[in-house]
Amino acid sequence: MKLVFKIVALTFLLTLTSEVFAQKAFAEGSLVYDISITSAKSETPIANSLNGATLTIFLKTNVSRTEMKSTLGTESTVFDNKSGTGYILKEYSGQKLMISMNAGNWADKNRLYENLDFSISNEVSKVGGYNCKKATASLPDGKVFTVYFNPDIIIVNKKYNNAFSQLPGLPVQFELQSGNLNFKYLLSKLSNDAIAQSKFDAPKTGFRVMTYDENQQLKKSR
Repeated sequence: MKLVFKIVALTFLLTLTSEVFAQKAFAEGSLVYDISITSAKSETPIANSLNGATLTIFLKTNVSRTEMKSTLGTESTVFDNKSGTGYILKEYSGQKLMISMNAGNWADKNRLYENLDFSISNEVSKVGGYNCKKATASLPDGKVFTVYFNPDIIIVNKKYNNAFSQLPGLPVQFELQSGNLNFKYLLSKLSNDAIAQSKFDAPKTGFRVMTYDENQQLKKSR
């Protein structure tokens, strides 16, 4: 009986170990997502102008940069987990704004997606060329957040996006809702090429600079 128990325990351990080693750690590189937008209304100018936009994420172990590019302009967010500092760059219609952030600002910006509790389906489906599982989570505002992820690749920098900090794999497709608009992000490119540190450096000139709190006050006054 003891021998049987030992064999079962050893088999379980070997299976668990093989699954862990099968996962690949994504520590540095870039991810590119194509963005498509649908609306409950037939004519939505902003949806038309944003269709074809891309989201590019540059990652190192402790720092990240996301860039959303569309016909309207470019918005980038950089955050350093180690120093707890970052900034947002907004470049629209010839206007350039840089918004500085501290750790508290970063937490406030991402509060809606903090500590999501995902329910994961065991079914595997092909999405964007990857074998994916479906994960869903309820947001504080009552909306459902749906993600298709590949469990074979784990992103090392868990803080690049609070929405995925609890996700056990690489987000391949996910959907977000904003008002009448539904944003679908689909991974179109993954690169393991090294990212130059200068990619995360804040520009020294050319931008109007304000703090995150000042920007929030400006939004409220409009």
